[in-house]
Amino acid sequence: MSLPKAELHLHIEGTLEPELAFALAARNGVTLPYADTEELRKAYLFDDLQSFLNLYYELMAVLRTEQDFADLADAYLARAAAQGVRHAEIFFDPQAHIARGVGMGTVVEGLHQALARSEETHGISTQLIMCFLRDESAESAMETLEAAKSYLDRIVGIGLDSAEVGHPPVKFREVYEAAARLGLRRVAHAGEEGPAAYITEALDVLGVERIDHGLRCMEDPELVERLVRERIPLTLCPLSNVRLRAVGTLEEHPLPAMMDAGLLCTVNSDDPAYFGGYVGDTFHAVHETLGLDQERLRELARNSFEASFLEHDEERRARYIAEVDAYEFE
Repeated sequence: MSLPKAELHLHIEGTLEPELAFALAARNGVTLPYADTEELRKAYLFDDLQSFLNLYYELMAVLRTEQDFADLADAYLARAAAQGVRHAEIFFDPQAHIARGVGMGTVVEGLHQALARSEETHGISTQLIMCFLRDESAESAMETLEAAKSYLDRIVGIGLDSAEVGHPPVKFREVYEAAARLGLRRVAHAGEEGPAAYITEALDVLGVERIDHGLRCMEDPELVERLVRERIPLTLCPLSNVRLRAVGTLEEHPLPAMMDAGLLCTVNSDDPAYFGGYVGDTFHAVHETLGLDQERLRELARNSFEASFLEHDEERRARYIAEVDAYEFE
């Protein structure tokens, strides 16, 4: 799908394809517990969020240097450009790297190498969002925010990801308040495996401007009315939801009903190397399986730019939306 679009829910660590994982392992002298890329790819089958996270963190061991992070980001951007992405707001997980001895500077500077030249090289504008691991302590999140202060010229916002159940948003109230004082944009994963109440809490306690996932809002009609009224964007990831068993099959995904309800929905790939498709593949899948017609796809693409953090450059946003409106489907 070459329809122009923004990607707003993308974990850069989740773009690590088996081929690149083995290449970086060889470069850094890391031994992976898989014979080859084919065996590793077979491991990309999950029962739930936690089984995915176990492999996700295991493979991070190959990411050691600034060049590794630059190569990872560049590989994603090349794939994204081929699928119509014009703007990407990219998540990264510094705690997962710091815990294994890779410093904040290595991660941010490496990613920035690729992102700084992304518009020239791939035709994609980018922003970087630092996520906290919700199954780590609030104190660790605050320490991570402190470590990031030297790099805030390269980080536009903060997010909250990893295992949701048992880790309500309120746990991170103080770190989100600190981030707000620093002028950072705020998003959070909520309502993926956790209940609809986590979405409400993320809005009211953390002050988030966008909900990542959010599909369980449909269990609370009053919350749906609020999200519609306040135009709170949802960054949905249908292929991820199926692979992690948040929904049984793609045919059962609530995306059409969510759009019918007037929710500001966007479609994204989440961790595309693990979940069977990048964002263009996801657009194709919801078109084929959920029966979303061309105008519904255009609505999703337009929503993605409206939901993006491009307030500093409204001219660019308008240009991207004009590209969506002018796009001719084949």
